[in-house]
Amino acid sequence: MAELVDYKKFIEIHPDIRFGKPVIIGTRISVFDVLGWLASGLSYQQILEDFPQLTENSIYACLAYAADKERKIKIA
Repeated sequence: MAELVDYKKFIEIHPDIRFGKPVIIGTRISVFDVLGWLASGLSYQQILEDFPQLTENSIYACLAYAADKERKIKIA
């Protein structure tokens, strides 16, 4: 299995940006935005064309962030 991208190099949480949602560093594009675009069927290439400030690794970072968050969810 391939190693996950270190999302901490690409994602930040700051209370003054997007109400503290995780965003791609240096942008106001949230992890939720990227995941939503992927879930709606946009390809990596389409996202990169629409948002040139993103990189393929920043998209991978969003996926890695979601995977890590899912792994940490506690079952009640």
